[in-house]
Parts: sequence; C-alpha cells; structure tokens
Amino acid sequence: DEKIVLSSTGALALTRVPKKMIVIGGGVIGLELGSVWARLGAEVTVVEYAPKCSPSLDTEIVDGLVKLLAKHEKIKFMTSTKVNGGKVNGDTCTIEVEDAAGGNKRTLECDALLVSVGRRPFTANLGLDNVGVKMNERGFVMIDDHFKTSASNIYAIGDVVDKGPMLAHKAEDEGIACAEMLAGKAGHINYDTIPSVIYTNPEVAAVGKTEQELKKAGIKYKVGKFPFAANSRAKAIDNLDGFVKVLADAKTDKILGVHILNSQAGELIAECALAMEYGASSEDVGRTCHSHPTLSEAIKEACMACYDKPIHA
Repeated sequence: DEKIVLSSTGALALTRVPKKMIVIGGGVIGLELGSVWARLGAEVTVVEYAPKCSPSLDTEIVDGLVKLLAKHEKIKFMTSTKVNGGKVNGDTCTIEVEDAAGGNKRTLECDALLVSVGRRPFTANLGLDNVGVKMNERGFVMIDDHFKTSASNIYAIGDVVDKGPMLAHKAEDEGIACAEMLAGKAGHINYDTIPSVIYTNPEVAAVGKTEQELKKAGIKYKVGKFPFAANSRAKAIDNLDGFVKVLADAKTDKILGVHILNSQAGELIAECALAMEYGASSEDVGRTCHSHPTLSEAIKEACMACYDKPIHA
C-alpha cells in the first residue's frame, strides 16, 4: 500500500520516520534505504534469506560493511532467515519468519515494512513477441555485441537487456555506444569494467571480479589490502573505517578486481575502473605518484601490497 508495506518508491516518500522498520532483502536497495532510515532514527532490522547480505559482492567487503552498519547505525541483521507471511494490523505490520533451513519460527512487528527482494525487467505486455524480439527465461531482452535484438530493426540497451548490471551509468554508456554504431562508428563498452556502488554510510564500491568469482573460475590470483586507518588523510578527517582490496593475476599482475569500503568509496573507484580499462597491473598503479595527503593513496598502497608491500601499513 506504500504506507505500511513499502517498495523502494514508497520508502522514499514516507512522511514520517518509522519507529521500527523491517527490510526484507539485504541487497543493494535494502541496505541503502535501511541505512537512510536508520540514520534518521528508525530501528531497522534486515531479514535476508541467504547466509550473507549482497552475496554477489566480495565476501570480505560485505562482512566489513555489515559490522560497520551494526556498530554505527545499530541495524540488526537476520541472515539465513525466510519470511513465511505477514499481515497489516492498522498502523503496524507483523511478519512470521523462520530459519532458512526450517524451524525456529518467530514473529516480528514493525510500522514500516520495506520489500526489496530484487529488480526485474519491465518487458511484459510490450508486444515484443509480436515483433520477433526474443527474451530469456527471466524476461531480459537478448542482444548481440551491437545491441541488436532478434528483430533486425530493433535495438535495446539498459536495464531490460541480458548484458551487464542494472545500473544507470551502464545504460548511459550503452546508449552512447549504440548511437555510435548506428552512425557507422566504433562504439565501445566493456562490461568487465563497470563500477558499482552501494550508497550506504560507509559506501561500498567495486569493479571487476570478486575473490569468490576468481576461486570458482580457478584463476590464480594475489591480494593486496590497505586500511584507511593507516591513511593520513583519513586520519585528518576522521574517516578511518574500511579498506581497499585489490585482486591481481598471480602471473601477469593484471588487475582483475578492486573493492573499497569507505565513505568516499564511490568517488575512489573511478581510478580503478580506468586502470582496468587500460589493462593496468597493480605495479602500474603502485608506481604512479598520488597526491599526499589523499584517500586515493590507499589505492596506491593496496596495489603496492599486491606486487610487493605497502610503506605505511
């Protein structure tokens, strides 16, 4: 009803600060909006079916984020927990939950229930079947490397396509590349170097592969980390939470992924995306002079830790 039971749209339009908010789903949207309302004074509980929140992110980064949100914003996390049902009772809502494996049923009560269990493409009832546009089993429009659908005169970009994350900046770059290709030019987009940010406090920013993805693919890698607690600019502005984590190929030293936990992570990740776009090694970034004192020095030192060792940790 967008008053008690909320989507992300309703959660942005509340006219009051809830006393208790339950967030179903510990993904990007759930964590972002839960963090917002926690900072405004709500008592927030996140209920997540998976063993960890945002399982697609690097595990070490997510663990750090959850600890900091619990410490600074008093958010409670219930992972490995499923929701069986719920009921609105006037100005409040109750939900029944239990362990994901079954058992240990209990009831939670709140005056705002945010349902954030993921996004799906809005492609139903558009008549795409009538014009020959094929979709996959999840409803995403299937495209080739030139954004062309199965219908020869129809192209698609953005959240509805089956390539890349559902992010505005990805869609923007796809639009530019598609327009260039239609004009007979060489458009370009690299889905392996699209950064993503969770706008909590602190933020999480990432580009490239996670450590668990590299392990699953059997790729040998090395890890370099550097804490902001050892960064002079972070100390000066009392921004000590978090760290930078760099993943590089064990043989070539090519950067495969970068993950940052810090209140300025979203601003810092652009350097890492640029480095990866041009195939940089951790040593390339580690030997590039960075202004002092800046938070970006933490990226330099994490890269130094990857190919040798940092000088300030």
